[in-house]
Amino acid sequence: MPGVADHLTRTSQGDPGWLALAPVRGVRYSPEAVGDLGMVTSPPYDLIDEEGVRRLMAAAPYNVVRLILPQRNARGGAERYERAAETLRRWLAEGVLAADPAPALYVYEQRSAQSVQRGLLGGVGLIPPEAGIVLPHEDVLPGPVADRLALMRATAANLEPIFLMYEGGGPASELVDDVADTRAPDRQVTTDDGVVHRLWPVTEGEWHGEVARDLRGRRALIADGHHRYATYLRLQAEHRAAGRGPGPWDYGLALLVDSTRYPPRLGAIHRVIPGLDPAEAADRARRACRVTRVSDHLAEAMDALADAARTGPAFLLAGDGGHELVADPDPIALAQAMPPDRSARWRRLATAVLHAWLLPKIWGVEDPEAVRIVHHDPAEAVRTASRHRGTAVLLAPLAVGEVFALAAEGERVPHKSTSFGPKPRTGLVLRTFAEDSRP
Repeated sequence: MPGVADHLTRTSQGDPGWLALAPVRGVRYSPEAVGDLGMVTSPPYDLIDEEGVRRLMAAAPYNVVRLILPQRNARGGAERYERAAETLRRWLAEGVLAADPAPALYVYEQRSAQSVQRGLLGGVGLIPPEAGIVLPHEDVLPGPVADRLALMRATAANLEPIFLMYEGGGPASELVDDVADTRAPDRQVTTDDGVVHRLWPVTEGEWHGEVARDLRGRRALIADGHHRYATYLRLQAEHRAAGRGPGPWDYGLALLVDSTRYPPRLGAIHRVIPGLDPAEAADRARRACRVTRVSDHLAEAMDALADAARTGPAFLLAGDGGHELVADPDPIALAQAMPPDRSARWRRLATAVLHAWLLPKIWGVEDPEAVRIVHHDPAEAVRTASRHRGTAVLLAPLAVGEVFALAAEGERVPHKSTSFGPKPRTGLVLRTFAEDSRP
């Protein structure tokens, strides 16, 4: 593809390069070997709880969860990564998984009753965040990066794509829609959530060249996959430190979506504090915030939260009992608690107020990894709080414009502040370094 060799050379020499999406030799499930392809896919790894792992493993012997979330056993935690690598090798040898014959960019469509999203799957050129080309907007934690790094080292593979958005409107977007509107898909899969996933591998070289020229000079926002992108960069640095030249580690599997044509959905990520009684949480919050009892009906309480969040940081406390709206934090106490080196925009974020002030100062939670995370579903967060005799802290979604503005200015929102969707399904396209090293 025109430009890819130049990009590899420039990035290997420390040059920031430009936004590039390279064709990859996708590794995909063989329908003849596994049957229903919907049964072997999964949500992204960080959306699957322990019960979800058990359910997916029981659903099909070849479900991709065996690769992305290998389970611990009596031999210890580290052994599970090598077990995932062995499973990957065995599935390739048995024909359960097979590499496509030629490198391709994959047009990928997700269609549900509510929305349609289309984008391009390929290998995004890895560029440090400070170059301002691939923009992270969220902080990462060392634990998940170490976990994904151990898995990628063992498997020498990108097992699931990250999700990138960019402001497009150019030839690449036109080509994506032209392929999806005029060609029969190579694969079509309906998953248990009712979403229809369709894939078109495109191998035409000139088509790839048009995409490369269109992306050059653009920037992309990491919508989902911050820990995996950080892992891509760590793995790339390890290969460079070992004296290896340009190679497949200079790219990472990614879905790139034009946000001007397919605007993203941005959902909230709720927190659960195990062991903290909701009444106690509300009493402590009253020391520095206005706390108001709202409707016992969760939907109505969430509407009250959305109204309050339009004018400032607001939170809804729930668990066994009713709902308490926490809003209007004391400005003096808040100013003293928030980091002075952050922008005013950052200090107004509900998740920033939660992580910098409410959790450590008001509720005494110093370790952010002790807090449980629930994506999107406030009712599930309340159920999780009840199971753990704790408090659900429900949030309203951040505004997309706020996230873009902070990322463009080089700031990041706290860990697990945003949940962009729809996210790419894991298991439709994998990528191994061995296959992408083939000429």
